[in-house]
Amino acid sequence: MQNFGIFFNPHFLDKQPVFKLLKKLHKTKELNLFKFAEQKDILPDFIDLIEEPLRSKLDCILSFGGDGTLLRAIHYSLTTNAPLLGINLGKLGFLSESNITELEKSIDDLKNNKFNVQKRMLLKTVLKRNNKVIFSNLALNDAVIYKGETPKLIDIRFYSNRRFVVETRCDGIIVSTPTGSTAYSLSAGGPILSPVMEAIVVSPLSPHVLSVRPMVFSSQDKLSFKMKTSNGESILQLDGCNSYMLQAEDEIIITSATQKVNFIKLSNKTFYQILRKKLHMGKK
Repeated sequence: MQNFGIFFNPHFLDKQPVFKLLKKLHKTKELNLFKFAEQKDILPDFIDLIEEPLRSKLDCILSFGGDGTLLRAIHYSLTTNAPLLGINLGKLGFLSESNITELEKSIDDLKNNKFNVQKRMLLKTVLKRNNKVIFSNLALNDAVIYKGETPKLIDIRFYSNRRFVVETRCDGIIVSTPTGSTAYSLSAGGPILSPVMEAIVVSPLSPHVLSVRPMVFSSQDKLSFKMKTSNGESILQLDGCNSYMLQAEDEIIITSATQKVNFIKLSNKTFYQILRKKLHMGKK
């Protein structure tokens, strides 16, 4: 690997030591470093602005930050077909494979082909209003139908492959991938799934009836959610970003996407070792 895209958390304060290390590796490892147009004013001049013909030449995208930064970098991974490697600069960094102290070794492993590529499932979310598609996008972690800031609950009617599942009054519903099963869905009581599985988790947020529990569906299923009521503040969120305001009778259709995002895996640590270390699973 020689050509690296750089995506950086713009809100990270202590940037200069990271830039200094990148400049050193740029020279000593003879790396070609590129930045994307949206970050041309954030990253230093020794990182070149990538031109359209070079986008297909990227070998890897290094995402510097936490999980939120990595989620924002997915767009560039999909458009360039370059796999992602997360370099954690934050606290948890559950999706990150490396950190700043391990960066030089990680670069050596990449250049020496000591890595594997792991494909992760994405969700495709389509919003229909009056039977017309008004919004569509992808998510790695989750799609969330949320009531907004009002205390008033919302009513959602849920179908799987056109078959009625349940109608519930709740704060909202989280629909997550296996990757996202350890994120917002987990905090709502959802199950932990191995990230290489093909499945969709549906976790209700504070349902009015306690018997409405998290459920796991096949990735082949077509899930649809009908907004029976709206409080004027209901919103559709994808990977933690507000995407579209919702109205009564809106339909949100969620399926597994045909595209997958490629993650670089450097270490031999299992998913369960990461759970024990980062989520303190099983500790007394």
